[in-house]
Amino acid sequence: MGYWSALKFNLHIIQTIVMKYLFALIVLFSVISCSDDDSIEPIDYDKQNEKEILDYIAKYNLDATKSSTGLYYVIDEKGNGKVPDVNSFITLKYKGLFSDGSVWHETDDLGENIYLQDALLGVKEGLPYFNVGGKGILLLPSRLAFGSEGKGEIIPKGSVIIIEFEFLDIDFENQNDKEILDFIEKNNLDAIKTTSGLYYVVEKEGTGINPNSNSDVTVNYKGYYSDGKVFDQNNNVTFNLRQVIAGWTEGITYFKKGGTGKLLIPSRLGYGNSYHNGIPGGSVLIFDIDLLDVK
Repeated sequence: MGYWSALKFNLHIIQTIVMKYLFALIVLFSVISCSDDDSIEPIDYDKQNEKEILDYIAKYNLDATKSSTGLYYVIDEKGNGKVPDVNSFITLKYKGLFSDGSVWHETDDLGENIYLQDALLGVKEGLPYFNVGGKGILLLPSRLAFGSEGKGEIIPKGSVIIIEFEFLDIDFENQNDKEILDFIEKNNLDAIKTTSGLYYVVEKEGTGINPNSNSDVTVNYKGYYSDGKVFDQNNNVTFNLRQVIAGWTEGITYFKKGGTGKLLIPSRLGYGNSYHNGIPGGSVLIFDIDLLDVK
């Protein structure tokens, strides 16, 4: 065999060997890929979740309604308070279960405070079917709950989530009102409640004019929480009533120049649900005031 013939023969052998190895690698990669695909559970749990929820409804004979998103809900009591929206801060007493009845979380009787914007999709959708004071059940398919990934070791992926709940409060209204009433009783105050939820106490009526919501006023004041802890105080300070919290804008108008008393302000008329300059969200604010001047 000549040199070129031998070289061509050897190249043919090498080419054949390389092609065999490439084919083997392709086959091996395909097998591994198929194996991996087979080991991954489907992302779409809809059919499985739907059957699981319907079986649970049948087992416990629930009168459930299905929404367009696949959420099921049961209204045991509608409630007679406010209806939440996506920006509401709600308080729920609830038990979270799986469809086998096992409990993954349960609150105490005081419930948990939840900003509805940050809640599970099914909770965000389901709560507006109820008013404050309502009771019921939400049955969430996984795509409206913790999804195909679950949550750590607590919630397996693709889990149906069932929430039995009592809707206790919205934006701290009931909590704040109870806190104010307890303070009034403890301190034996003669307080008046307005339609907004503000309470005020006139200790000295004064003899001058009443300010309106646009007045400039000069006051001495001390602000504190219901436990007596002071968060702010000032003397002989002047401001316009349009530039202060709603509880002040309304409350100061119930006093005359020279009058003294207290304002007991629920959080929705104070700094709301969020932390503000050292004041925790949902705080009741109490002010001792001395109305020095009105302009």
